[in-house]
Amino acid sequence: MLAKLHRIVEAVNQAPEFDSALRTMVTRVKAAMETDVCSIYIADHSASEFVLMASDGLRVAPGERVTLSFGEGLISLAAQREEPLNVANATLHPSYKLVESVEEEAFKAMLVAPIIHQRKVLGVMAVQQAHARAFSEDEEAFIVTLAAQLAAVIAHAEAKGLLAGQAAPWLRSLRAIPGSPGVGIGTAFIGKPAARLSSVVPRKTDKPWRQIRLFRKAVLQTRRELQELARQVATHVAEDTLAIFDVYQGLLDAASLGDAVERTITDGWMAQTAVKMVVEDFVAQFEDLDDSYLRERAVDVRDLGQRILSHLQKRNQRELEIPDNCILVAEEVTASMLAELPREKLQGIVSMSGSANSHAAIMARSMGVPAVLGIEDVPLEYLDQQFLIVDGYSGELFVNPFEQVLDEYRQLQQEELELEAIVAEHRDLPAETIDGQSISLQINAGLNIEHGVEQQGKFDGIGLYRTEIPFMMQDRFPTETEQRELYHQVLKNFGDLPVVMRTLDVGGDKPLPYFPLREDNPFLGWRGIRLTLDHPEIFLVQARAMLAANIGQGNLKILLPMISSLEEVDEASRLINQAYFEVRNELVQKQPGKELARPELGVMIEVPAILYQLDEVAKRVDFFSVGTNDLTQYLLAVDRNNPRVASLYDPYHPSVLRALTHIIETCNELNKPVSVCGEFAGEPGGALLLTAMGYRNLSMSSQNLDKIKWIIRNVHTSTLQVLLAQAMKAKYPEQVRRVVNNKLESLGLGGFVRAGK
Repeated sequence: MLAKLHRIVEAVNQAPEFDSALRTMVTRVKAAMETDVCSIYIADHSASEFVLMASDGLRVAPGERVTLSFGEGLISLAAQREEPLNVANATLHPSYKLVESVEEEAFKAMLVAPIIHQRKVLGVMAVQQAHARAFSEDEEAFIVTLAAQLAAVIAHAEAKGLLAGQAAPWLRSLRAIPGSPGVGIGTAFIGKPAARLSSVVPRKTDKPWRQIRLFRKAVLQTRRELQELARQVATHVAEDTLAIFDVYQGLLDAASLGDAVERTITDGWMAQTAVKMVVEDFVAQFEDLDDSYLRERAVDVRDLGQRILSHLQKRNQRELEIPDNCILVAEEVTASMLAELPREKLQGIVSMSGSANSHAAIMARSMGVPAVLGIEDVPLEYLDQQFLIVDGYSGELFVNPFEQVLDEYRQLQQEELELEAIVAEHRDLPAETIDGQSISLQINAGLNIEHGVEQQGKFDGIGLYRTEIPFMMQDRFPTETEQRELYHQVLKNFGDLPVVMRTLDVGGDKPLPYFPLREDNPFLGWRGIRLTLDHPEIFLVQARAMLAANIGQGNLKILLPMISSLEEVDEASRLINQAYFEVRNELVQKQPGKELARPELGVMIEVPAILYQLDEVAKRVDFFSVGTNDLTQYLLAVDRNNPRVASLYDPYHPSVLRALTHIIETCNELNKPVSVCGEFAGEPGGALLLTAMGYRNLSMSSQNLDKIKWIIRNVHTSTLQVLLAQAMKAKYPEQVRRVVNNKLESLGLGGFVRAGK
């Protein structure tokens, strides 16, 4: 049976069209099971009926549309029960429904299996036989297995708008990954690179010196182009986001692409060929790591290579005709592509591939441009010139939407603009509840902070500085001097405000390109403090750089990630002490009498095991910081980057809320400061619940700062206590959300409900 199953699946996957795939399936299944009939019905949920899409054995006249209403027959019963039905004589079953037009009365035995994709019934597969008999368990397992395989085929067809009964040839709604919040409405504008590496035909040269000269000229032109793009976007992106262009410039350095390309040219290849070979090799290395962040680095390298290629091909002088109110759509939206478009014309972004970690997504959030990413199985040309609505909150993309949907989103867009204006007016006021309870709001940072913080509203420091981001932007481990200079600039930029620097947290979804980690389950593997303690030479260099950078500043705090045991805290503390005395001795030798400040040491609460050791850990550290992203992931055993289970990742889960309540109550008993630096703190509902629990220090991405401040300024702590009591009684995440959203609505803060989704 297994061999037959493989042959059927292979034949279906090779079918050129959806209809032919279904016909292939029913024909092959009928033959494999030696039955008289095999049929596939597809669920049309808009019409509440099952449509017979393919059959081998039933008599269906050409052009005839055979349907069964939801609730009719064994077809509906199997779908309703979401399990197979094996009936020896279907005609005697109380749910039997005869479809006379297909001459079904000749068949008695019936085996029906629902076709389900991500908990949604897409259709039903049925086999029938003339003589009455019960199908065997092997036959039942066979048909169930095939139905599961067919589910993916039908789901893809549904996404492409290929199912029967569609009102229009164009798909209406697609699901994607939310990349940047907001609503964008406009006409699709297809963005394409000026040159493509794939179009280069490999060619040799007998004058490599001339080709090297052409390559160096193209690199120089690319540098100038990137500098101009950075200048164009500088007026409407957060200052620290400009560091993305520093990453691009760094990739152009000899130590990255430059030397590799010139060596390839010296081997006898033309400049265009060398660029193609080197860049594609770099891209393949990154993509082979199967990691979201490194895949996005592959996008950057490809983008940069194609920009160099465009100058080699002298195609850089292209004039783009950008329509007003456009939605940028591309196979891979890149940061440089985004920077080319006038901000006043750009309404939204659709990237067919990519993730929320991409530089394009980072820029979109900084620019306030709604974005969705990662639309599977839809050709780019389907969207060309179509009228789109980009929902950056839910990840939905509407294509040629109905007027009612369009009116709803236009209203929402107007409400957003009004809300933004109100929030902006109060951005410099303190985060304080109506009854005077002060909440410290800090920001999370990761890119180089070297352009100042003038565009930020009032905040109380850096609650989380992710030191791994600068590590990822290198092609080797940064030196102690490089780290010290970077950390010093960060500490200096924020003056007297505290800066919490997390020690290197790589592994899981953040491996380094020059230190690849191949693990079956990286989130449960060698990551965070586990990796750096196994490499004390890395940990000590970073600790020394942090301590030295703090000389003359005094605002550094050090945070340890991924702690799961007391031994890790003890060993990390020992190494930090060693680094402290080394730096202090060097300082005393250079500046006798000069004291070295000892920074506070904190531990991230993100591994569930540490929840039950807080009292012992508290004796060893100065503060705690809750990382809700990983804490939620580990509590619920869900990889939120896995689309099959991402919907199960939910910080509103009652277990997560109870864990957060336990943490704050325990820390208060221990008189130990605790903050929250995960994404939950930057959500309206999350911030309300955390404040109600007793958290008084929240750290979030900068784009969420102003709205969270506004919400806090418009609530009373007694109101929050009622909200928390209701939320803690809820049994399901959706009930918690309903409680929070209803409270926001009742407080006149309903405009923030969508922003918290």
